[in-house]
Amino acid sequence: MKVIFIKDLRGQGKRGEIKEVKDGYAENYLIKNGYAKKLTEQNYNSYLETKKEEAQLDKENRKKAEKQKELLGQIELVFKVKTGAQDKVFGSISTKQIKEELDKKKISVDKKQILLEEGISSLGYHNVNIELYKDVIGVVKVKLEK
Repeated sequence: MKVIFIKDLRGQGKRGEIKEVKDGYAENYLIKNGYAKKLTEQNYNSYLETKKEEAQLDKENRKKAEKQKELLGQIELVFKVKTGAQDKVFGSISTKQIKEELDKKKISVDKKQILLEEGISSLGYHNVNIELYKDVIGVVKVKLEK
């Protein structure tokens, strides 16, 4: 029996994949548990329609991310920090602080999108990458000053 997977099932198939499986397995496990649908003309047409909608949505989201990337490229975030002897910074600037500054500038990004392995703890300019969408990475300049 041919089925269309509607959910990912590890080791069996990914969402949207069409596979030939044994009848009993399809009826008693895949279809019953909502992992797949039997391949019929109606289900296949529905699958194609859903795929078109997802492609359109992906295109729109990518376009928004590209616009946001351009906007981020023009922004410079300035943080005033306290320093000690020999301009050593006390503490560091974290993703949370960067997110808060971006929110003040009315740019919404999730804290998890900010690609910062460890806090920024030195004076001067730093480029911080922000993953806006799949394969779309914006860069914002962060400046630490006394």
